[in-house]
Amino acid sequence: MSGQFETNVEIDRPVEEVFAFLADGRNDPQFSPRVLKIERVPDAPTTVGTVFRSTVKDAGMKSAREFRITTLEAPVRMRWAEMSKNTVMAREGGYDLEALPDGGTRVRLFNVLEGRGVGKLLVGLALAAARKDADGFGARIKAAAEAAIAPR
Repeated sequence: MSGQFETNVEIDRPVEEVFAFLADGRNDPQFSPRVLKIERVPDAPTTVGTVFRSTVKDAGMKSAREFRITTLEAPVRMRWAEMSKNTVMAREGGYDLEALPDGGTRVRLFNVLEGRGVGKLLVGLALAAARKDADGFGARIKAAAEAAIAPR
């Protein structure tokens, strides 16, 4: 079983700057409390093929995660795929960004979660939790981006 969750949020910052903030996955701990640590490999600007390695905590358990950037079309589109083999993993995810007439940015985030092994039994619970928190997750992205990027 697999399924998708998503959220949409409007950020009061220019699309190019929001894209740059989101493309640097090392910023994820600023809006995702489950990310305990993260590194970019290689330690260079994000491109297609860049890998982000992280340690996350879900349901009280730590796990190692690896995501590879599969698409990077500045400043409007980014996609990733999880390479690690966890029981519940993000087969695909991404950001779609749109410049707004007022100079802000609309961001759509999505992840397709998939269960492996016993994870096939758990993915429904993970999806329910992710969907329940989707609006909160979007609000945390907005707050983090607006705090990190100077107003125009």
